[in-house]
Amino acid sequence: MAATTLTSVDTALQHLLERANPVAEAESADLHEALGRILAEDLKASYDIPHADNSAVDGYAVRCADLENGDRLPISARIPAGHAPEPLQPGTAARIFTGASVPEGADAVIMQETVSEEEGQAIFTTPVLPGQNIRRRGQDLQKGTIALKQGSRLRPQELGLIASLGIAQTPVWRRLRVAILTTGDELIDPGQPHKPGCIFNTNRITLMAILQRLGCEVVAAQTVPDTHEATVAALTRAARQADLIITSGGVSVGEEDHVRAVLEDKGQLSLWRLAIKPGKPLAFGSIDDVPVIGLPGNPASVLVSSLMLCAPFIRRSQGDSQTVPPATKLPVGFKVDKASVRREYMRARREIVENQLVVSAYPNQSSGMLSSACWADGLAVVPEHSCLNPGDTVDFYSFSDLLG
Repeated sequence: MAATTLTSVDTALQHLLERANPVAEAESADLHEALGRILAEDLKASYDIPHADNSAVDGYAVRCADLENGDRLPISARIPAGHAPEPLQPGTAARIFTGASVPEGADAVIMQETVSEEEGQAIFTTPVLPGQNIRRRGQDLQKGTIALKQGSRLRPQELGLIASLGIAQTPVWRRLRVAILTTGDELIDPGQPHKPGCIFNTNRITLMAILQRLGCEVVAAQTVPDTHEATVAALTRAARQADLIITSGGVSVGEEDHVRAVLEDKGQLSLWRLAIKPGKPLAFGSIDDVPVIGLPGNPASVLVSSLMLCAPFIRRSQGDSQTVPPATKLPVGFKVDKASVRREYMRARREIVENQLVVSAYPNQSSGMLSSACWADGLAVVPEHSCLNPGDTVDFYSFSDLLG
C-alpha cells in the first residue's frame, strides 16, 4: 500500500461498512433494560391500538342527532377510564374522562370547558361535529401491522410503543464485544502520580464512554507497551475475546508504531491513511479474522475518527438500520482561506449571531486538544478542496446525534 495514497472519507466508510458483519445472536431483554439495544426481529401488533374508540378529552359523550333540536341533554352515565361502558341511552349524554372507551351509540365528545351542568343536565354552548374528540380504534396501530422493524435502535419512544403492544421482553441482538488497546510507553492511568515524559491515558476513557453510548460491551481495555512482541500478544489475546478491536496509536510511520506493522505481518491490512483531518493515519484490517480499527494517538483525532468512522462500523455490526445520522445544513460564521486535500471535521458549535443560527469554529483545531471538543457541540465539515466564507453552508453533525 503506497505511503503517499490517501483514501477519501467516503471510500473508507464504504470499505468499513462492507466488511462489518452484523451480530447474529439474539437474546431477550426486559424493557427496562433494553434502552439503546437493537431490535432483532419485526414486532407486529397483535390487536388494534387503541383497543377501542376512546375519548381524547374530559367531557361529555353524545349522539350528535340528539342535539339538533336543543342544547340540553340529561346525564345518564359516568364513564371513567378503565371501565367498559353500557350503550349510550338515546337522548342523553354521558360524563366521560380522557382515555375512557366511548359508549356504543355516541359519535362525539364535547370538551367539558364548553359545557355546564344544571340539575342533572348538560348544557352545550358550542356546535358539535361527528367524530369530535374521539380517538378511533386502531388509529395508532392496526392488528397485524408492523409496529417496529428489525434493526431499530430502541429509544424511550420505541420502548413505550413496545409496552403498548403488551410486550414485557423484546428480542434484541446481543451487545457487540469490543476490546480497546491503547499503545504507548508514555501512557499512565488517571489517578497515578504524574511522571516526567508521561501523559495520562485519555483515549481509553474517551473510547470506553463512546462505546458505552453506542451500546457495546467492552471486554478488555489494556495499555500496550511499544514493542512488536507486546503488540502481537495483545492483539492475539483480544481477538479471542472480542468481535471488534479498537486501538489508539501505533498506526503512523514511526519506528515505535507497531499496530500497522503487526496487521501487515500477522493479519491483514486493507485500509491505511485517509484524506481526513484530524485522523489521517487511521488503519483497518484484521487479526485472526477479527476486525481491527487502528486509530491515531492524538485525542481529538480519536474523537473525530471514532464518531465518523468507528461508530458507523459499530452500528452496522450491531444490526442497526441507520449507520450515519443525517447532517444539518447550517451557515458558518468563520472563514477557511486555504483549501486542503483532506476533509476536515472542525470542532464547532451552533450560536445565534445577529438573530441567525450559525456555526462557529473553535480557534485552535489542534488534534491534540480535547478542550475544543468540550467547548463544541458538534462537528462542522469542510469539504476537501474547498474554502469557506461567512454565510457559506456546511454539514453539521451534533455530538448528541452522532452518539444517539
